[in-house]
Amino acid sequence: MTGEHSSKQYDMDLETIRSRVLQMGGLVENQFQDAIKSFRIGDVELAQQVIKGDEQVNRLEVVLDDTCNHLIVKRQPAANDLRMVMSTVKVITDLERIGDEAVKIARVAASAHERASGLNQFEFVRVISERARDLLHEALDAFARKDEKQALKLIAQDAIIDHEYSIILRSLITFMMEDPRTISVALDTMWVAKAIERIGDHAKNIAEYVVYVVEGKDIRHSDYVATKLEL
Repeated sequence: MTGEHSSKQYDMDLETIRSRVLQMGGLVENQFQDAIKSFRIGDVELAQQVIKGDEQVNRLEVVLDDTCNHLIVKRQPAANDLRMVMSTVKVITDLERIGDEAVKIARVAASAHERASGLNQFEFVRVISERARDLLHEALDAFARKDEKQALKLIAQDAIIDHEYSIILRSLITFMMEDPRTISVALDTMWVAKAIERIGDHAKNIAEYVVYVVEGKDIRHSDYVATKLEL
């Protein structure tokens, strides 16, 4: 009975951690969406809320990281459980960094209203922001359900975001060359585009951790995804 009780408590501990991670993921998703909205409509107050909200994400990272470390020491998980805990620690780190990127976007949004420009800044990043938003949401969904097949498809999608980012850079460089008055605003837009591209990278990382949990394979820096998708 003692062993059964211990096992149930262990499962509850794992489920509590998973739920808190998904809670953190929800907060980060909202941060990103609000940051993009503030950039789109020039809402300084909303941008400031995103910046301030980063404190809560940072606190969650510290608490969850400490909880995972205590679980490892106390329960000494093995095999799949150990992979799950280790991957969770990495997911937490990526979520915190996504929050940091959202803050970067919000800071640009908070200052952009001070500069007038003929550029439609949001239109440059509209498509890439939608792709990154969907990639993040679906990566968290794959993590929650341990859906390896969905995770593999998401990893491949990050290349599309990278390609679109390159197109944005070329377009903005052209604008700056043709009209030097757009340089300041174009650089701000580049900064936002880079933050979005980095959010896509972190979302891809989360999807890679799903594969690691399910299959026990570290697929970073490998052609594993391309091979699996061809099968």
